[in-house]
Amino acid sequence: MNLRNEMRLEFLSRSQNEAFARVAVAAFAAQLDPTLEEIADIKTAVSEAVTNAIIHGYDNPNEYVQLITQIYDDCVVIEVIDHGKGIEDIELARQPLYTSKPELERSGMGFTVMETFMDEVEVNSAPGQGTKVRMVKYIRNDTAETERDE
Repeated sequence: MNLRNEMRLEFLSRSQNEAFARVAVAAFAAQLDPTLEEIADIKTAVSEAVTNAIIHGYDNPNEYVQLITQIYDDCVVIEVIDHGKGIEDIELARQPLYTSKPELERSGMGFTVMETFMDEVEVNSAPGQGTKVRMVKYIRNDTAETERDE
């Protein structure tokens, strides 16, 4: 894969920053000329990953979430990183309807949504060390396919 561009953002773990992260990644990913559906998929997945980092990663809204987005020839790679609590059991956390904060009336569908809308989702976490969610979306457009074929 050929890295074409990269963006790094860091923002406070406050819920109002979720919308900013979603729009920033979508605007950056537009370089690959994705379809509206692909952009919607990316925005939805980023929204879930950032919300998870904010809600489950930290109890303090003055901690930071990192967002790294990389553009390759045919895909966008997005990493959402927090240095918070971490996840004790990743497999359990990835189960539909599981939530570690039922008192907040969370649906427990965050990872399921990410997996539905992205082509690859990888979760690395350790208790007390934080969590990194890496998501990949392949952009299937005629321009990218033509450039790859040449």
